[in-house]
Amino acid sequence: MKISEIRELATNEIEERIDNEENMLVRMKMNHAVSPLDNPNKIRVTRRIIARLKTELRSRKSAEQKES
Repeated sequence: MKISEIRELATNEIEERIDNEENMLVRMKMNHAVSPLDNPNKIRVTRRIIARLKTELRSRKSAEQKES
């Protein structure tokens, strides 16, 4: 997911997406511990997507506080 796609999302959609991605990351880690994943780089990609989402969410909340 690119940053331009993330910026198009509404704030509540970003929060929902973070929850979904974190749940998926936990499941992937558990599956990888039991039996190796076909592509373990998916774990890294998912972590980076979560970081991008959290960064955008934090910048939006910071901008809201500055406006108030």
